[in-house]
Amino acid sequence: MIKLMRFFAIAVLFAATSTVSAQKITLSGIVTDSVNNPLDMANVVAINQDTKILDGFGITSVKGMYKINVNANANYSLKISYLGYKTREVLIQTKDADITANYILAEEAQSLDGVEITYEMPVTIKGDTIEYNADSFKTGTEKKLEDVLKNLPGVEVNDDGEIEVEGKTVGKVMVEGKDFFDGDSKLASKNIPSNALDKIQILKNFSEVTQLSGVSNNQDSYAINIKLKEGKKNFWFGEVTAGGGNDERFIAHPKLFYYHPEYSINLITNFNNIGEVPFTRRDYYRFTGGFRGGGSAGSGTSFNVGSSDMGFLTTQNNRAKDINARFGAANFSFSPKKTWDLSGFAIYSGNSTDMQQNTFRQYKARTDGSQPSPDESTESVTAQKSDLGLLKLSSSYKPNANNHFDYDIFGRISTQKEDQDLFSTLTGDVTEIQKQNPYSINQNANYYYTLDAKNIFAVEAQYLIQEDDPFYNASLSQSDQFRLDDVLGMDQSQTGFDVVQDKLIKTNKLDAKIDYWHITGDKSNIKFTAGSLLSTQEFSSDIFQILDNGNKFTLDGAINDVANDVKYNFNDLYLAFEYRLKAGIFTITPGVSVHNYTTKNAQLGTTVKDEFVRLLPSFNTRVQLKKSEDINFDYRLTNSFSDVSQFAAAFVMNNYNSLFQGNRDLESALSHNISLRYNNFNMFNFSNIRGSVSYNKRVDQVRNISDFLNYPNPDYPATSDDEFIQTSNRISSPFNSNFADETFSANGSFERTFGKIKAGLGANLNYSKFNQIVDNEQAINESFSTSYNGSLGTRFQNAPNIEVGYNLSVNTYEQPSGSAITYYTHRPNVKVDAAFLKGFIFNADYSYYNYKNEVESINTYTFLDASLGYQKKDSKWEYIVGVTNLFNTTSLNQDSDNALFVSTSEYFIQPRYVTLKIRYNL
Repeated sequence: MIKLMRFFAIAVLFAATSTVSAQKITLSGIVTDSVNNPLDMANVVAINQDTKILDGFGITSVKGMYKINVNANANYSLKISYLGYKTREVLIQTKDADITANYILAEEAQSLDGVEITYEMPVTIKGDTIEYNADSFKTGTEKKLEDVLKNLPGVEVNDDGEIEVEGKTVGKVMVEGKDFFDGDSKLASKNIPSNALDKIQILKNFSEVTQLSGVSNNQDSYAINIKLKEGKKNFWFGEVTAGGGNDERFIAHPKLFYYHPEYSINLITNFNNIGEVPFTRRDYYRFTGGFRGGGSAGSGTSFNVGSSDMGFLTTQNNRAKDINARFGAANFSFSPKKTWDLSGFAIYSGNSTDMQQNTFRQYKARTDGSQPSPDESTESVTAQKSDLGLLKLSSSYKPNANNHFDYDIFGRISTQKEDQDLFSTLTGDVTEIQKQNPYSINQNANYYYTLDAKNIFAVEAQYLIQEDDPFYNASLSQSDQFRLDDVLGMDQSQTGFDVVQDKLIKTNKLDAKIDYWHITGDKSNIKFTAGSLLSTQEFSSDIFQILDNGNKFTLDGAINDVANDVKYNFNDLYLAFEYRLKAGIFTITPGVSVHNYTTKNAQLGTTVKDEFVRLLPSFNTRVQLKKSEDINFDYRLTNSFSDVSQFAAAFVMNNYNSLFQGNRDLESALSHNISLRYNNFNMFNFSNIRGSVSYNKRVDQVRNISDFLNYPNPDYPATSDDEFIQTSNRISSPFNSNFADETFSANGSFERTFGKIKAGLGANLNYSKFNQIVDNEQAINESFSTSYNGSLGTRFQNAPNIEVGYNLSVNTYEQPSGSAITYYTHRPNVKVDAAFLKGFIFNADYSYYNYKNEVESINTYTFLDASLGYQKKDSKWEYIVGVTNLFNTTSLNQDSDNALFVSTSEYFIQPRYVTLKIRYNL
């Protein structure tokens, strides 16, 4: 392994030195206007007169400074341009020494008239729009949008495929101004082919409602618009990929796109069993939460109706023992007239996943050092299957500048099932079955009206209908470690215990508000809001036993009811006030909301009602130091409420060894939220500095009381140390904790491009403290995790590109007894991209993991995925040979922490396989 790492390190040095062997010099200076004012963000490009290739470009700083590295002893055409000024062209012959030259640009009424542009600017900045010329940032190995985005200054694509600009997640992706699958950034980055890209526009301070752009805080809102090459407009384009490999591996991945000024169609499919999960659990939640309009989210109330959705959409970063994925998606947009836009999408995602997992749970010791349960090891084999359908239709009508109406309807339906065979060192053999067929329909209507220059109105409403019907069945053998049979009053004369739970949760929720903005000046406005959040939930459940003869046995002898029938109503009526003032570099936004809350839960023949009034303040300050440098401080007091499942007083089965009993007297919890963020993106030297800290303190937080079911040992006298037999069986119930819970997080990163080298450093820190009651004793749980990463990569156009990185994560879990458990993961990694021999492209991604505790390594494993592709120039056919998990790693590790135990797990993953793919580019 050390030899392999040395090889990659030498390769990086070789690649770097090979490209700098040609002597470089620096062109630098200052660009000003006719009265000597520096021009910030002017474009300066150097075009080699012999090769007609752009050898370097730069963006001027706030002081008008530019700096470009070019070849020595060469002839260049230096072009300086700035919006509203005449483009200036200067011929330069470089020698062996650096050159310093200042330039003055003359104003022009109509910029660029009569100027012949022979080379497109790599970067153009117009107000809040940064436009990148895609071809200027290609190195020759790019195949998808994300490959190009990673080369753009200030733009990143994270591990989940989401696009980030200057450290902030892009909220919408458009192609030719039309939403791409509701603006989803991952589907865009993973599927839009790179050869279709002409321009990539970064839209800062983006607002979907033009009328609100001047009265709301949009500084953290980013969108991307893709401009297509002329040959891709009004024609079908895309690609069809098909392939197969050993062990019956296969992939079929067609994707087609059509863009017309009046309509667009996008079709994406992906059927494979090579470990690609086209639509993950995170993607699902991003789509289900992607509705326009804020509703009550910004009012200070936190109320999320729960969902028992099992979410079988992704597994351990797309790695499991076997994954068979089925995906199909269609997106359309149509403009019947200039003032009316229609759009929508339909998505199908199916997954069949086999998992194998070994887990060790170390139960947290009490303050006296004793454990509530013996440590437990489990081995499980799981088969999951899910089929999910999403459908959304949207309409946006803008008859004039003063009126804007939006309507959306979104539907979700799915079928999910999980079969698990588990062996526990405490309980023995367990078979579990879970299945359900949930659905939801969500409607959204928004209307925005501008009365005049001083007064703006908005009405927003969302209505949700949702139903969940989870089914749970656990079959266990007779065991001294299984004590829930006594608690539930089960028939103990059976060969084993076969227990079943049925649940049904129905939800109706209406979230509506009216906003009114009064413009009090050029730099200030007042916002008034009146709103209401209304929810009705019905919860029913029942637990029963299946006897050996197949008959149903009612658990009438249980120590508590096992049948729930609950109706829960939540009502929030509120008024809110917000004042926004711009004073120099400061934007100050104080606010306050007053809420009248009413909650009622009816069950067991009685009703518990709670009604109170609460004042919730908020405060935000933004300091705009420069165009791309800002500090943002935010404070909010929020009131959090539980959903119906926390109030159901009868028993509910969490799993085979745990029962849950709700608390009908639960109250809300207050949360203080403070955050401070700093961002600095410098186009002059292509550096990006980000940092943030956040703190959260929760008062009266809902936590659990957990009681372990330990019982007298008949084989030992009462005075013996073995007086009780300990089990992992437990009963939990929620309560409002008198002890405050706290979380603190901090992160920072630095990225900079040095010529053709891009370097990055980053660190993250997370601390959490929460309180539970375990066996009538307060348990303070603390966890502290840190991660560090560094990378160094090349961005050459005529040489192999290599990126090396190192990641270290440290997770420390403090126990109530004062002891701690710490796990470390070291991960060096290397990525290689190379285009060679006029048509070949080689890609490799290597990672080495060392997972260890404070004493020894628990597991070491490596991942190496590589591919070699060939595409003859001007040919539409491409041939790719790929290998996944070249070293045939069998498992990976992960640790986690909760109130009761710290666990470390080993997941078994897909073996090595080789595939041959054939791709046809339309």
